[in-house]
Amino acid sequence: MKVLVTGGAGFIGSNFVLRMREQRPDWSMTVLDALTYAANPATLAPVAGDVEVVKGSVADADLVDDLVGSHDAVVHFAAESHNDNSLSDPSPFVETNVVGTFRLLEAVRRHGTRLHHVSTDEVYGDLALDDPARFTERTPVNPSSPYSATKASADLLVRAWIRSYGIPATVSSCSNNYGPRQHVEKFIPRQITGVLDGVRPKLYGTGTNVRDWIHVDDHNDAVVAILEHGRVGETYLIGADGEADNLSVVRLLLELMGQPTNAYDLVPDRPGHDLRYAIDSSKLRAETGWAPRFGDLRQGLADTIEWYREHESWWRDAKAETERAYALLGR
Repeated sequence: MKVLVTGGAGFIGSNFVLRMREQRPDWSMTVLDALTYAANPATLAPVAGDVEVVKGSVADADLVDDLVGSHDAVVHFAAESHNDNSLSDPSPFVETNVVGTFRLLEAVRRHGTRLHHVSTDEVYGDLALDDPARFTERTPVNPSSPYSATKASADLLVRAWIRSYGIPATVSSCSNNYGPRQHVEKFIPRQITGVLDGVRPKLYGTGTNVRDWIHVDDHNDAVVAILEHGRVGETYLIGADGEADNLSVVRLLLELMGQPTNAYDLVPDRPGHDLRYAIDSSKLRAETGWAPRFGDLRQGLADTIEWYREHESWWRDAKAETERAYALLGR
């Protein structure tokens, strides 16, 4: 199978490419990536020569049409994804997440190519901290930020193209990913690399916001399960039952890194910061047989810490630029 991976030099996409090179050696993969600040071409060095990398935007209609037409399937990871950045300038989020998805859908419609669209649980808004409910495939979208609004818009486009044009597509919404090769602007790698540099972690507000954490390998294994065993036209939620508030995550990171568990600072909260995410992935598990390999957050975080310890050259330059940007925001 020839597979086009959009956003394949970013965090989740690059981990997908590297993992599939080992697990699906019969696949021929092409990466389409704009190679913005959030992508690191060095990540794909281990598969250089085996995987073609095309620099370009998913919003480039002609380029997308050419690539989609020569592949059997598209896995669409490409997205602007950082909430703070979307608050500062929403325009790249509209261009990539909405217009880019539209371009892909039109190409898929012309060529009949199989599409899997990767989304986020943030499209559903948030849950109260004391609410026992979890998001399901039937939860109405209720986005809180420009980022999540553009992802919700993209999801609705995919579902409309499935219903109106019968394109062969599936959608997945996943909980918060963590693991190797994640940009240091994100919560967990920012704290890990900060502690490695002797800097105390910073928590928005009081750290009570809850996220449902999943290791990136478990997410990507679920994407493959949907491609190979999911029902075309369906949406699946991907989660590993990893709910934890941000304060607990920071304390666990400090413990695993040999630091006092109270060695953190509180900073002003982000506007519109969602309270709690929680995923019910029972449909995915029942229909595909998928189950997470990292069932324990402690195990996954220990694995992630070790990767950042051993790959300082991968994150060092991005770290300095990221902290300058956060300093301007007072966070």
